[in-house]
Amino acid sequence: MLSLYRPGSGILHRMPAGPKLILLLVLVLAVSLLPSQWWAAGVALGATVVVYAAAGLGDGMLGMRVLARQTVALRWLIVITLAAQLVFLGPEEAVANTARVTAAVLLAGLLALTTRVTDLLDAVERGLRPLDRVGFDSERAAVLLTVTLTTVPVLARLGSEVREAQRARGVRPGIRFFAVPFLILSLKHADQLGEALSARGVR
Repeated sequence: MLSLYRPGSGILHRMPAGPKLILLLVLVLAVSLLPSQWWAAGVALGATVVVYAAAGLGDGMLGMRVLARQTVALRWLIVITLAAQLVFLGPEEAVANTARVTAAVLLAGLLALTTRVTDLLDAVERGLRPLDRVGFDSERAAVLLTVTLTTVPVLARLGSEVREAQRARGVRPGIRFFAVPFLILSLKHADQLGEALSARGVR
């Protein structure tokens, strides 16, 4: 299974997967519930910078290099979200909503950057195991949640790889030249993910 995990010894790396998952989910929820106002956009983006700086990602720039790379990988999401919001809403709401969405995705991405997929899967499964008494399949649910949490940052990385390869070959930027290779890599990732799930016995 593909992963964005970056080995390190920072605070988030040392934190157990379960508490870390809860902490980041609370942060994402808090950012998502901010109002659609100018100050909320600043708070959302400022909180993201602070969390990345405190995470100890070991990039030599207090996590800012990783944050910049993650943000660049999300540029199409940012552009499309902002453009769509501007059509139907005012500038303040459009910018605030886009900032909240971007911050939420970046914060969720920290889970994949600082946690091995196997550790995350085990933590979610342990948390859901008490529900097995009422017929709930905790293992299948853990796999579903883990895949959901890790797919967005993985796809963002694939998009970044496509753009870097195109720049190296002198291909001019554009959605038409981006979509086909990105779709191929995404389908390849889906195949690898399916094989990993089959190897785990998930059907």
